[in-house]
Amino acid sequence: MASLFILLPPSEGKAEGGAPKKPWRGASGTFGKTFTVQRTQLVDRLAMLKGGDADLLGVKGKHLDRARQANMSLQGSPSLPAFERYTGVVWDHLDIATLSAVHRDRALSSIIVISGLLGAVSADDPVPDYRLKMGARLAPFGLLSRWWHSELSAALNKKFKGAVVIDLLPQEHRASFTLDTDIVAKHFVVAINEKSGKAGGHDAKAAKGRLARHIVQNCTLPSQAAKSLQSFRDPRFVITSDLA
Repeated sequence: MASLFILLPPSEGKAEGGAPKKPWRGASGTFGKTFTVQRTQLVDRLAMLKGGDADLLGVKGKHLDRARQANMSLQGSPSLPAFERYTGVVWDHLDIATLSAVHRDRALSSIIVISGLLGAVSADDPVPDYRLKMGARLAPFGLLSRWWHSELSAALNKKFKGAVVIDLLPQEHRASFTLDTDIVAKHFVVAINEKSGKAGGHDAKAAKGRLARHIVQNCTLPSQAAKSLQSFRDPRFVITSDLA
């Protein structure tokens, strides 16, 4: 039977702290062994740059201070599961913690996060407090979405072989890999737009979170993915999907 995977971005906003008894390492989580080298290279470079500057991290003031402090001490830092670490609009409206046990298990087994620092993580993988966008340019690696592309494509294609994949990613994250549509069962690339037809923009993030929640609550089998997408309703936004 095919598996179902939902691709989501991380959030710029992240919960602070974590469990000291569960320190994060480059080899942590579902994709840790696959991406240990890449993660370590990024972590070491951020440490050399004292966490990064405002241009790299895209924040100023107290937010920059916190981001730099976090980025300088990633190896061995306290971790939280990804679904608790990420606190942005998408994740607030997905709200995995309030799902029933059955739906929560489904969310944790199906959601994959595409990350500029980590490559990919499952929703319950340990994640450190950090800041590094997939669209960042980090010397000497360059644009991270390009730098990750080969390794991330190989890992995801191996993971998703024979599976149904629902892609809810922004373009900068989608550019970081190429999915081999010949080896997946089905591949839905989803866009969220205003009912007028205009692109949804920032306000559509809440709808994206609600859509992800709707999928894990209603799609009991991978074969029901298309039906689940079609049944989603939002007062302001509509979704479109290309079946690749």
